[in-house]
Amino acid sequence: MIDAKTLAGRFPGDFTFGVATAAFQIEGAGKADGRKPSIWDAFCNMPGRVYNRHNGDVACDHYNRLEQDLDLIKEMGVEAYRFSIAWPRIIPDGTGPVNEAGLDFYDRLVDGCKARGIKTFATLYHWDLPLLLAGDGGWTARSTAYAYQRYAKTVMNRLGDRLDAVATFNEPWCIVWLSHLYGIHAPGERNMQAALHAMHYMNLAHGLGVEAIRSEAPDVPVGLVLNAASIIPGSGGPADPAGERAHQFHNGAFFDPVFKGEYPKEFVEALGDRMPVIEDGDLKLISQKLDWWGLNYYTPERVADDAERKGDFPWTVKAPPASDVKTDIGWEIYAPGLKLLVEDLYRRYELPECYITENGACDNTGVVDGGVDDTMRLDYLGDHLDVVAGLIKDGYPMRGYFAWSLMDNFEWAEGYRMRFGLVHVDYETQVRTVKKSGRWYRELAAQFPKGNHKPG
Repeated sequence: MIDAKTLAGRFPGDFTFGVATAAFQIEGAGKADGRKPSIWDAFCNMPGRVYNRHNGDVACDHYNRLEQDLDLIKEMGVEAYRFSIAWPRIIPDGTGPVNEAGLDFYDRLVDGCKARGIKTFATLYHWDLPLLLAGDGGWTARSTAYAYQRYAKTVMNRLGDRLDAVATFNEPWCIVWLSHLYGIHAPGERNMQAALHAMHYMNLAHGLGVEAIRSEAPDVPVGLVLNAASIIPGSGGPADPAGERAHQFHNGAFFDPVFKGEYPKEFVEALGDRMPVIEDGDLKLISQKLDWWGLNYYTPERVADDAERKGDFPWTVKAPPASDVKTDIGWEIYAPGLKLLVEDLYRRYELPECYITENGACDNTGVVDGGVDDTMRLDYLGDHLDVVAGLIKDGYPMRGYFAWSLMDNFEWAEGYRMRFGLVHVDYETQVRTVKKSGRWYRELAAQFPKGNHKPG
């Protein structure tokens, strides 16, 4: 176990420590105060999609326990809270009337953070698309990008005067590939053409969102949160063509349009005939300069060449893990993968300053005698924070770290059986118990003065 105080000494005084959550995963209150269903509400009700048909109807009951949970964040000693805003609460049909009660909830959330001295990092979209928009094609329809633009304007008009930072989207990779190609997340599509349409229209929505945010709240630093894959070729060689193709597919499809104003060359050569029409001005909108970007990292992506070239680009297969050490969800633990990823991305792109917006481990250790001895998670956090400190020493602009997650919650297709929280949640009683990792993280965060850094 890395000593918290010793580790803290490796970070600059203006480094931001925070915790992160997402609306659908914790809020519950699925039908309260004018909220209407999202694609995830529908997905949860389809047999075989989510473990045991778990759903977000109650989750952590955060909607009704807001003040208690904000007190919990304050007690964690962190400087910042990264949360997402639920589009189905704000514009329940995706288009049409604005729901004032939904905006009122986030007013209370933001004001509650401010009253407790906690910085607010809002994410406008964390996967809960209003269900009615699915009838128009969801993210495979260009119209959804413009519906998102109006939603972004609405939120920023109301909350922009009090937000410390905002991200347009969380994890485009999941919105596109996991949801429209692999079928694992809502809407459960398994079609490359659908995924490619979702990719471009989500990228376009990001650009329209940046424009909307800056028109309504020009002083709020705007960014994008990407779960970039740490591509490690099984051959061990950095010039492995399988590794480059995997990069273009998993990372370049999102980084290239945002940071270069184009899609990757081999990617387009292989898949471009199935992409939607890229209209004049689309790439210019998508590639507006950002003030910051967020990186979500959990595990490396080890790839090898698929010699038979079955199926679609990038023609790779999984390579074996380097170690048998895994989290309880089965993901390889490999902290050096974070270092390799950051170095590679800054080598390829002109990137602004970076926040690690999610990092954490699934550790399903339960409550024993009133405590949770989640040593595996604690070690995971310590090892990855050690890597972040090393990146800062090497000159990379790492500005903050948000542990995923504040509390155990609805873990998407895995339901409630996988636990990522620093705080244990008993879903029957809603009792919160700070875990050993949470106490360690609190000790780390306590070493830093509050209010020294603003994104951008």
